[in-house]
Amino acid sequence: MSEVNQERRKFIGTGAAALAGITLVPGVMLYDVAHGRAPEEAASNAVRWGMLVDTNKCATGCNDCVTACNKENGLSGGTKETDSQWIRKVELKDLRGGKIHSLPMMCQHCEHPPCVDVCPTGASFKRADGIVLVDRHICIGCRYCMMACPYKARSFVHEELTEQVPDVPRGKGCVESCTFCVQRVDQGQTTACAEACGDAGHGALLFGDLNDPNSEISKRIATYATKEVRADLGLNTGVRYQGI
Repeated sequence: MSEVNQERRKFIGTGAAALAGITLVPGVMLYDVAHGRAPEEAASNAVRWGMLVDTNKCATGCNDCVTACNKENGLSGGTKETDSQWIRKVELKDLRGGKIHSLPMMCQHCEHPPCVDVCPTGASFKRADGIVLVDRHICIGCRYCMMACPYKARSFVHEELTEQVPDVPRGKGCVESCTFCVQRVDQGQTTACAEACGDAGHGALLFGDLNDPNSEISKRIATYATKEVRADLGLNTGVRYQGI
């Protein structure tokens, strides 16, 4: 590698990382401003957004959540390696009893996200409210985060994109994943997947504030046994599963 290229990489790594840490006021990232988020509406650590998945209500063959995610975020819906999949259905089989659980798998919005730890530019970051995001403006497409994610929840954009959704900026050469529909959450709405699941009468997905003991999701987690996928990693995921 030439000396010029080495210096360029060094500049990108250090300069972009510094930019990623810039806050306009505490809790407001440049990404928030790009999404029209005003400084007085900064994400707060008083809230931690999370998702509860009741696998007893999540039916095999149902893809309502996947379809809603694709529509909301302008994804193709393809399943090839080169297609972005922010949420996919996974089937788990209990080898002892033979019972099959169908569950949606997406970014788990970890409290200690490995993707953030390995990102050389700071493009992968966690908001104060627990939502893990990728800033496409400083993502260099190294894909370290994809390798670090134990849930295979991240995708790489291989091709130029057209007809994008205005509130969900995407770009060729960037890594992306489930954002908990941050563009909706910041407007006081629930995620597209949870809304679609509820509208269809399934009720398998519940989105809410894990820090609020009076929220429905906190009450359910306190009442029923729930699990994290790969709890052994100690990531304290924002997505919990009931029934597995």
